[in-house]
Amino acid sequence: MSLQKSIERLIRIKCSSYKEDYIKRRILSRMRLTNTADFEAYHKYLLENPQELDLLRNALTINVTKFFRDPEVFEVMRREILPDLARRRRSIRIWCAGCATGEEPYSIAILVHELMAFHKDVGVTIYATDIDTVVLQKATAGIYDRKALENVDEKRIRKHFISHDDGTFEVRPHIKDLVKFRQHDLMSGAPITRYLDAVTCRNVTIYFTEKQKNDLTHLFYSALAVDGYYVIGKTEYLAREVEHLFTPYNAMQKILRKAA
Repeated sequence: MSLQKSIERLIRIKCSSYKEDYIKRRILSRMRLTNTADFEAYHKYLLENPQELDLLRNALTINVTKFFRDPEVFEVMRREILPDLARRRRSIRIWCAGCATGEEPYSIAILVHELMAFHKDVGVTIYATDIDTVVLQKATAGIYDRKALENVDEKRIRKHFISHDDGTFEVRPHIKDLVKFRQHDLMSGAPITRYLDAVTCRNVTIYFTEKQKNDLTHLFYSALAVDGYYVIGKTEYLAREVEHLFTPYNAMQKILRKAA
């Protein structure tokens, strides 16, 4: 069995979904930190040290985020997208794919909670998924340091977070209840559910191969309802082979809409 196949089996992530150079850089970084001389020695180290599996998995699925990252995107969601969905739907379903430690789906949940004050008859479910069960545990707990909240104003902090004596902030139950966290591999080929009204997948695919990016675009297209919204990262793009699947809604903020 090759090293790549063995690592895929051990950490349950398809390494072929990432660019080869990226995989090598991440493994070499872990090799330096574990003082292993070569790939064979690192493979042996992985087998003998179960805690290294989580560390390598985290290295491959970098989770760097904060609440309301790229505030302009969330402002479009607040002003335009969510009100549009509320006018057309009695039940809104949103998928936050690659949610990491939960800041993004909770940010959307805050906007949804504010929306529901004006649309009391509308129900909203936010599905938040990630391949990494460790970060999902943190997301479910919903406890963050102050730095993660630097884009959240004081009024929202007081309303939606519990301040703890150790300086951390916990998401309040009325926001937690809007989000359903689940483990999900985007490379599985199956969406978390279908007939979704919006999908956000931001800063997740930048390390994927072009084929995997295109496969994901098809996956999200199939998961979205007619006229559903698709939000991607500021540095991401759709390849020519799949760009016909979506039309630009707000090109500057990388918000797309499912084509007919």
